[in-house]
Amino acid sequence: MTTIAWFDGALRDPAEPLVSLLDHGITVGDGVFETCELVGGRAFALTRHVARLGRSASGLGLAAPDESVLRGAVADVERAWVAAHGDAVGRLRITWTAGVGPLGSDRLDSPGTLIVAASPARPAAPARVAVVPWPRNERGALAGLKTTSYAENVVALAHAAERGASEAIFANTRGELCEGTGTNVFCEDDRGLVTPPLSSGALAGVTRALVLEWAADAGIPAREETLPLDALRTSRHAALTSSTRGIVPIIGVDDVALEPGPLTLAMGEEFARRQAEQIDP
Repeated sequence: MTTIAWFDGALRDPAEPLVSLLDHGITVGDGVFETCELVGGRAFALTRHVARLGRSASGLGLAAPDESVLRGAVADVERAWVAAHGDAVGRLRITWTAGVGPLGSDRLDSPGTLIVAASPARPAAPARVAVVPWPRNERGALAGLKTTSYAENVVALAHAAERGASEAIFANTRGELCEGTGTNVFCEDDRGLVTPPLSSGALAGVTRALVLEWAADAGIPAREETLPLDALRTSRHAALTSSTRGIVPIIGVDDVALEPGPLTLAMGEEFARRQAEQIDP
């Protein structure tokens, strides 16, 4: 299955050289991005993702991309995806950078760079996770922003993969449970599903927010609460949420096996039902 790519107003061959070697997104990671699941050839929860892209850009001191241009680019990619792949599940990524800049950290007053691309996605599945030794800095300049400065996540995910896990889990500098490299974390206790608050430094995940909202609608108890890192290791049940996973059970934390929890499974069914009913909740 081929990748669909949009750049500078048109669909492009993804193998074509497109971005300047001086683009600040490449030289210093000065950019933001969003990833949406393609459901039936449409980007799921696009309005929420566009809003978060704007918040992340603002957090970096960047102007947001023109929304009409962005949505037009997404529509072009969606149409090309359906023509090439029908209703196959995919992932659509929106990348927005500061544009051409110097080789250092200062910026030029350049037009930003917008790229929209889609590629195949693997089916969501229960996950094994590994806790990594490096903390998230909940007080850092990038806390809560979804930026292209992702090398920390690359290192953490490689560490997890070496241990047979498909996701890495971070504590923050206070030793609290924070998040994964591209996921939010829920534990399941006798009071319901519980996820760390955003004050932990965790990203405000779109799927995380929908799980909290839809759980309330469905009568499934779910809450935000500060948790120690050990809460994940001692929970009988836990889950990951993300735009390409929905909500999936965690079946192992380091060397400890977990069972899928009843509330996680119920929320998974509710999420799938609501997602099929509403493409842009």
